[in-house]
Amino acid sequence: MNAVLEQFGKIGIIPVVVLDDAKDAEPLGKALMEGGLPCAEVTFRTAAAEESIRIMAEKFPDMLVGAGTVLTIEQVDRAVNAGAKFIVSPGINPKVVEYCVKKGIPVTPGTCNPTNVETALEFGLDVVKFFPAEPAGGLKYIKAIAAPYVGMKFMPTGGINAENVKDYLKYDRILACGGSWMVKGDLIKAGNFEKIKELTAEAAAIVKEIRG
Repeated sequence: MNAVLEQFGKIGIIPVVVLDDAKDAEPLGKALMEGGLPCAEVTFRTAAAEESIRIMAEKFPDMLVGAGTVLTIEQVDRAVNAGAKFIVSPGINPKVVEYCVKKGIPVTPGTCNPTNVETALEFGLDVVKFFPAEPAGGLKYIKAIAAPYVGMKFMPTGGINAENVKDYLKYDRILACGGSWMVKGDLIKAGNFEKIKELTAEAAAIVKEIRG
């Protein structure tokens, strides 16, 4: 498994971040680092994403900063040039995955059925995102489709929260979970980074409780 993905496993919960203003990147990164989840998947849904990745990567060199919602090869280049150490996408776009694999860029494409998982296997991947986790059937569904693919690990994202994340983390085929409950948009917009730090610390404590 790629070294970056191994770090995912150690961190356990990957904060999925939407930033509308790059000025929030540094205080958010600080809150995540101090809260005990030194990672951020900054989604490419906003114009501020690229600059936010650059700021976090520069200010916090020990932080695992990556790009989420990456839909095109051009976005891969922009994200990596800004300092992204990994790429995550909501679905499995063969062009994007092939490009990342050839370039040696850690990529975790989204899957939600066995066909998607087999497509990922064709590219030599051993970790996939499972999205949208809860609406698509949750942990029960993941366990069902994981059975035939013994070498594959999953990163469920979508509908994961402080209440259900424990059950996901207990399953040994879950590498990590993506979640946004500790980095909610309203908290970021309000500049309430102390609350984000508090929620992050609670999430980090859950990982420690389940995985030691």
